[in-house]
Amino acid sequence: MGRLYCTQDPVPEAVGGDMQQLNQLGAQQFSALTEVIFHFLAEPKEVERFLAQLSEFATTNQISLGPLRSTVKSLLLVPNGALKKSLTAEQVRADFITLGLSEDKATYFSEKWKQNSQTLAQWAIGQTLMINQLIDMEWKFGVTSGSSELDKVGSIFLQLKLVVKKGNQTENLYIELCHLHPFLKELGAFCVQGSQFFIMIDYPPRAAQLY
Repeated sequence: MGRLYCTQDPVPEAVGGDMQQLNQLGAQQFSALTEVIFHFLAEPKEVERFLAQLSEFATTNQISLGPLRSTVKSLLLVPNGALKKSLTAEQVRADFITLGLSEDKATYFSEKWKQNSQTLAQWAIGQTLMINQLIDMEWKFGVTSGSSELDKVGSIFLQLKLVVKKGNQTENLYIELCHLHPFLKELGAFCVQGSQFFIMIDYPPRAAQLY
């Protein structure tokens, strides 16, 4: 198996078989399952609803629920890693193909990722700041000068590196945001507190100040 963007850890042996199970689904079945996955990614606390939707999907498509849960766990491997590492749709597609998913299904999922990744990233940042202590942050603004997608050329993006404390360890989170105003409006103002400094970003956007 080739290198993955979503994780550097070895993937379970069952993942390859689970991808083959996904390849056996029809286009409409895979589309319906993808919708269930993205609803869960947007609201991961709604576990009971997620399990109920999986049960309904299994019943509708005459699939055993136990193997379906295993398959979905493998399917979530890529988007969960993509959220942590701010992967592009192209990288998501490449990872699924590397894991054994067919090109048409990998392309379909990556297109859905392109449509939803900004919203999911904004939610992930908010949850990270609420749950974990943020001890450092680096950011970089830029303008897209070249892209395969013409509508992105000239757009402003923000790259964030968040250092959060989880228990006795720290973890780096890398996030890229292309639509800054909705993100800042939703987040409001937040502080990055360390031993000697904090950063405040206000909305409407004026400037990021370092004290």
